[in-house]
Amino acid sequence: NKDSLESAVTDHLRMNGAYWGLTTLDLLEKLGSVDQDEVVSWVMTCQHESGVSNNTIRYRKMLLHFVNCGFAGNTGHDPHVLYTLSAVQILALFDKLHILDVGKVSSYVAELQNEDGSFSGDMWGEKAVDYIVSCKNQDGGFGCTPGAESHAGQIFCCVGALAITGNLHHVDKGLLGWWLCERQDDKSGGLNGRPKKDPDVCYSWWVLSSLIMIDRVHWIKKGKLVKFILDCQDIDNGGISDGPNNAVDIFHTTLELQVTKKSLSFGLSWLSLLEYPGVKPIDPAYALPVHIINRILFSK
Repeated sequence: NKDSLESAVTDHLRMNGAYWGLTTLDLLEKLGSVDQDEVVSWVMTCQHESGVSNNTIRYRKMLLHFVNCGFAGNTGHDPHVLYTLSAVQILALFDKLHILDVGKVSSYVAELQNEDGSFSGDMWGEKAVDYIVSCKNQDGGFGCTPGAESHAGQIFCCVGALAITGNLHHVDKGLLGWWLCERQDDKSGGLNGRPKKDPDVCYSWWVLSSLIMIDRVHWIKKGKLVKFILDCQDIDNGGISDGPNNAVDIFHTTLELQVTKKSLSFGLSWLSLLEYPGVKPIDPAYALPVHIINRILFSK
């Protein structure tokens, strides 16, 4: 119901939701069940291209006629780097990257980098490797800012960025591997994001993909983790929830599918990472099916 409160408060998240759902379908070899042209057309309506100027020091890189070619979470919303990523991933799934003005989109992302190396999410708000390293903690993990508590979600972002840029030597793989494996609950087999928190299906993706990137995934009790994920599945209606007996959603479903094959989105992602039968393999750094990444990288 588009007129409901739930629809209104999640309207800006549609691009992320589309990425989760479409990735899930591709992992299950069902991407052809959606209207590709309709999805791609909608994605492109979310791209911005408008001149913006601001004379404050804070927005130094967006001063003179900055062309904003990022993507919003839905039509009529402001662009953001996260929605831009999801939009590019969706176009990659459909082999439609050629319709992008790569130079403009790349410039949009580059202009969001701050002097300290971090990135702002949008024009209203961060040298990348140096900043990521500055967020590393004594426990081997990474926080969202220097000195912040280590968290599995932030660790995935940091380790993924270091892997993509060829800088994994900055990671203490043994120490970080230990911290990540400590996230597994002995009783349920599920994973949490930080100490003293309940296990949640979504952390299966964050933790397992990070372990794969640092070659420590064999430290996890995979069988118990698979059982936890499958226990979160709605047997009657499909989908995967954050925990057993909870309401299912597309976010956790996708992540779990991704996990079990190498990781539906969190649920299916997780199953993908674990090489679960019937689920396509997914790349732990790019969070896209391996065949999509191979097509992009090896076609150049």
